[in-house]
Amino acid sequence: MIDANILVIDDDDDILLSARLFLKQHFNQVLTCKSPREINVLLSKNEVDIILLDMNYQKGASDGREGLYWLEHILSIDKDYVVILMTAFGNVELAVQAIKKGATDFILKPWENEKLFATLSAGAKLRQSNKKVKKLEKINTSIQGDMARKLEHIVGNDESVQHLQKTLIKVAPTDANVLILGENGTGKQVFAYELHKNSLRRKQIFMHVDLGSLNENLFESELFGYAKGAFTDAREDKPGRFEMADGGTIFLDEIGNLSLPLQAKLLSVLQNRTVTRLGESKERKIDVRLISATNMPLNEMVAKGTFRQDLLFRINTVELILPPLRQRGNDMILLAYHFLQSFSNKYHKNIKNINAKAEQTLLNYSWPGNIRELQHVLERAVIMTDSLEISENDLQLSPQKFGNQAVLQTDMPLDEMEKMMVNKAIEKHKGNISRAAAELGLTRAALYRRIEKFGL
Repeated sequence: MIDANILVIDDDDDILLSARLFLKQHFNQVLTCKSPREINVLLSKNEVDIILLDMNYQKGASDGREGLYWLEHILSIDKDYVVILMTAFGNVELAVQAIKKGATDFILKPWENEKLFATLSAGAKLRQSNKKVKKLEKINTSIQGDMARKLEHIVGNDESVQHLQKTLIKVAPTDANVLILGENGTGKQVFAYELHKNSLRRKQIFMHVDLGSLNENLFESELFGYAKGAFTDAREDKPGRFEMADGGTIFLDEIGNLSLPLQAKLLSVLQNRTVTRLGESKERKIDVRLISATNMPLNEMVAKGTFRQDLLFRINTVELILPPLRQRGNDMILLAYHFLQSFSNKYHKNIKNINAKAEQTLLNYSWPGNIRELQHVLERAVIMTDSLEISENDLQLSPQKFGNQAVLQTDMPLDEMEKMMVNKAIEKHKGNISRAAAELGLTRAALYRRIEKFGL
């Protein structure tokens, strides 16, 4: 059985019956219709790979003009459709004209079954090849930023991190959905990528989707894709992130920021394992491993009715809770040296050491931005220092920043802590959203959502 869906269009009932009886023995699905005027409806509701199209429909017609017209129409919907024309009137010139207009092949009626099977088999291979190329092109366009950035790996000897790594090794080879919780900057994307690297899907795509920076109006088109003409700027078909991640892993970052209507749409996709592009009604099967992450208290949100309990059950088969950097003891210094080496190489410097006073400064600081903030501090220090070691002054951790430490190390609820940090960053930068977002390690869109959430 060949993995391809065939649509046969002919005004002769005997031809349709003969084609269906023969082809259903060899292909996934065989659809038939008597009029090409049904093409739009059939293609919008069904996943079709190959179209076997008659060239003449009007009584007595033999010039093939109708077939050429409908060929162009089909290819205007999707230029990658495999269209094989058929006619009872053999004409070399017509065949050449059809191939020039985009037909894949041309067969005569009545056909020999062996010839028809060989032609459609070749067409199925071509269709699969075209789909793979198209998918890779879309993936390359969508994630070229991620491809250019070298993803970090897990660094740490603290007991909490060692326990997380042991859990990761157990969970990674399965297809269990994983929810990663932790404050901003604790390394949730790093853990997600480690899960993927140690999974059976490691040779396939790792698709990172930042839901926090995704405009609500673009949610469906970005995640589920759209058909040509679905809206004003939809000039071509585009697969969504779920389709592009098919066979691999999709990482939904900041999932706690989704509104209830969007949560419902996501839940439907996860339950049915299908997506429907905007502007289409046909469902497309997907096979993805789901990893989600958030810094928000989802259980509290469920109790308040702002996060769906059924969605939480769906996404957290296994839960990983990442500790903040201030609770990881000497991992602070281990990570600092890791970043020191990385940035020294990047900026072609020979800095090998962090002096004792600078190390103590790092240990005393509360790190509201966690590992991401430490990374930025070390990068800046490497760039600015004229010495062969990092000093306390190179770190540029101002005394005001240490004022947060006593508060941050209490048992303050996560929401209150986050509100305080957002408020302090905005006050510090006198309302400059870009600078405040950079200090907090957030995008501008994510910071605006928190401002709205906390009523600041």
